[in-house]
Order: sequence, then C-alpha cells, then structure tokens
Amino acid sequence: MGMRRGFRGLGAGRLGLNGRWSGSRPGRACSPGVWVLLVCLGHLVPPGAAAEWSQFRGWNSTGVVETSPLPVRFGPRRNLVWRVSVPPGQSSPVLTRDRIFLSAVEGDRLWMICLDRSSGDLLWKQEVPRPRSEVMHRANGPASPTPVTDGSNVYAFFGDFGLISFDAEGRERWRLPLGPFINPMGQAASPILADGRVLMICDQESGSFFVAVDQLTGQVLWRVERPGFTRGFSTPVLYRPEGGSLQVLVAGSHQLTAYSVDSGEEAWWVRGLTWQMKSTPVIDRDMLYLNGWAGGADDSQREEVPSFADMLSERDADGNGRLSQQEIAGLRLRWDFDRLDLDRSGFLEDRDWRIYRAKRSARNGALGIRLGGEGDMTASSLLWRYQRTLPNVPSPLLYRDILYLMKEGGILTALDPSSGSVLKQDRIREALGTYYASPVAGDGKIFAVSHEGKVSVIRAGADWQVLSVNDLGSECSATPAISEGRLYIRTREFLYCFGEHRPPEQP
Repeated sequence: MGMRRGFRGLGAGRLGLNGRWSGSRPGRACSPGVWVLLVCLGHLVPPGAAAEWSQFRGWNSTGVVETSPLPVRFGPRRNLVWRVSVPPGQSSPVLTRDRIFLSAVEGDRLWMICLDRSSGDLLWKQEVPRPRSEVMHRANGPASPTPVTDGSNVYAFFGDFGLISFDAEGRERWRLPLGPFINPMGQAASPILADGRVLMICDQESGSFFVAVDQLTGQVLWRVERPGFTRGFSTPVLYRPEGGSLQVLVAGSHQLTAYSVDSGEEAWWVRGLTWQMKSTPVIDRDMLYLNGWAGGADDSQREEVPSFADMLSERDADGNGRLSQQEIAGLRLRWDFDRLDLDRSGFLEDRDWRIYRAKRSARNGALGIRLGGEGDMTASSLLWRYQRTLPNVPSPLLYRDILYLMKEGGILTALDPSSGSVLKQDRIREALGTYYASPVAGDGKIFAVSHEGKVSVIRAGADWQVLSVNDLGSECSATPAISEGRLYIRTREFLYCFGEHRPPEQP
C-alpha cells in the first residue's frame, strides 16, 4: 500500500505547543474556523484558543475550555437557551462556529444530523449505510463514537459501517467501509484529525488495527496491524515532542503506544495498563494521565496461569496443538470458552491463551506517565499508579493542576497529578448513580453527568465543593460540550443548550 503525505498547514508558519507562531504568521483576518483547522492539522493549540468544541471532549480530548459565565443552575425552565428533540445515541455533540453535528440511531437506521448552533433548528439529516448490526453491550450503542469536524466538514465512524464524511450542507464527500468487528461490547472509540488525516483506532478481540485516512479523499494513507491488542474503547490523543514530529498516542490493552502521525511507525511505548481500556487519556505539558479499570484486574483477583505449552501437555488429548471446549472442561477459568476464543475459531490457540494469561496478570489503575522517548519507556516513564475507587468508563479530568476521577456511585476523587496522592474524596449525595459520560470543565466549574440525568456542578479545587445538582429527568450517556458560555448536554430524547441568563443592564 502506498503512502501519501497530507498537507502540513497554512503558509510557511508553524504553531507550537504554546500556541505561538514561528515563521510566517497568519493574517489578522484569520477566521475562527481556520483556528480549529489548525488544531485538526496537528498544530496543537492550548484550550481556549478556538471557540469550537470539534471532537470528543474538545481540544485534544482534555474536556476543558475556559469560557464564562457558565450556569450553575439549569433545567427545562431555567437558563435554557433552547431544547430540541433528537434520536437516541451515546455520542457527544461537536461544534463549529455556527453548526452542531451529532450521530444517532433510529430503529435500525443510522443518521448524521446537523443543527443550527444558535437555535437548535434542524439543518439536515443524512442516513448512513448499515450493512450489519453488530453485538453490543447494553450500555453501548451503534451511535456511540463521537464525530469530529474541521470547522466545516464532519467525519464520523459507525461500528456497523465504517468511516464517512459529509460537508457543511450534508453532501457526502467520501466513505470507507471498515469491519465487520469482533467485539462483544461494540465499538466506541472516536475518530480524530491530525495533519490532514482522519485517525481511527479499531481495536477488537482479533484483527485490531489503526488506520490513517486522507481527510480530503478518504484514501487510506497507512494502516498498522495490532495483533497483540484486544478490545478497547479509548480515543487517541496527540503529542508533539519538543523539536520532533507529531505523534498520536493510543491507550490499548496493557500498553500505551506512540505512533508517528506521518507514517504510523511506533516511536515509544509504556507497558502496565489494564487489559481493557475504556477512558481517554489527558495530556499536560510532558505528562499523560489515564485511568484503566477492567473486570478481574484488581490486585486481589490476579493469578498465575500456566503456559500454553503446559496446558497442551496436560489437556491436548488429540495432539492437534490447540484446545477444544471439551478438552478444557472442568478447568476453573475467569471467563467461558466463547470469551476466551478471541478469533471465533472454535478452539483455544496460542494467541488466545497468551492474552488470557496477560489479562489475569493485568493491574487496574490510574497512571501518571512521562511523555516521550524511544522504544520501551516503562521503567523510566511510569511514575505513579493509584488503584482505589477507580471509574469504569469516565475519562480523567485535569483542570487547574488537579486530576479528577468520577466513579459510579457519585464518588469524586481529586488527586495530586505529581504523585497520585488523594487530595479529597467524597460522594455527590444527590447524584449517586451510574456514570458513563466523562466530566468536563470551564469557568472554575466541573460538570459531571450521571446516567440518570443528574448534572452536578462542582467548584473546582483541592477542596472541591458541590454547587448544585440539576435533574434533567432522562438518561444520559453522552459527554457534554462547552463553548462560548454555553453548555450542550444530550439526553436520550433531547439536546439541550444552557447558558447563564443575566438581566439587561439599566441605561
């Protein structure tokens, strides 16, 4: 497969990690849409440099944008800018200056939807092909991955189809079928944009891969096979080493891996992650923070598992070098045969058993990892591990030099990001439910949404305090979006836009 280079940027200038241009500078008339395009091309800018919330959790999946004022108390009759009915979906809304994109499912039909950002009015609704209906966990859905926009066009991934792109008016630009996928939970990672590429991680039980697609044409630029990785749901993040080229970081089963955006080649990696990654990492300067929890990987549940050679010696009755369901009958295993048979061959083979052994030795934890290097950086770059009260799905939030974890049961933990030590941990008493949405922040406030539709507004800080709990009265799995003093929250039936209403100034 040939490789083509995507375009690097606008003009001869380059935007560094601090958001400052070197070389030629863009003109003063540079539009807001251009700023979000710069983000999408991999020239990373700090949170707040663009008004748009263009992908899952906004700028580089941080979940942070500094805008004010953001409301503390809101609902269907309070601080409501607009509310619009939308079909179901777990994906988050993404924003351009004047539009909102979101994916949805209605019966057996998949949709891309575009709304007017100022009013919530429907601008267009385009059906996406659905050639299959893959197995899903009850908490997942066929419209779970969040789309990404370059400020005009939108790019979306559906596990039941693959990648597809529409322009601002709803005209299809290109499509790339992918799959089918072997994932008993369903796909959930979201696409991102970098250096003219759409990057999509497709981890699954067997046949995992990472693909880069030309943003303009949909042509595959590179594809990296990931045979050692099984199912995962974490969206990649971008990192540019000082003086180096742009990298994309993927949190997969047992390992964080840095790939070259340009070529797809591995640059460095850190081992020690748990076996099933759901949440997305966050980056701050030279550090990365992630959370990983998977069943059977608490320290008290780990166990030593015999090698495959030993298992064959003991159990391979017909001597064919693999194990049938009958041959392992009576063994006490963590999972049943169907979950161990990753490639659905009807037998347990060397790869199946190696991955089972790795799962039984995996460790859950929130981790602090130093970024950069070459090759295996585990020994020097894995700085700390926190292992108590870990969330299942929500991603960590790093805001104003404090790391937050939002766990089901309404447990919010504030950690010191330099050491992983606990600063404060408590329950949000009025929102004790399940959490799938990731917390987001701005204006000194943290917003955490429970599956039951309780939206907690928390004053950020080492001694964080709950300011309010707002009940939207409907299920919510989607992570909110924030932009220009507005809070966008998707429930099962509606998309809400909330904003602080202030009385007009007296003349």
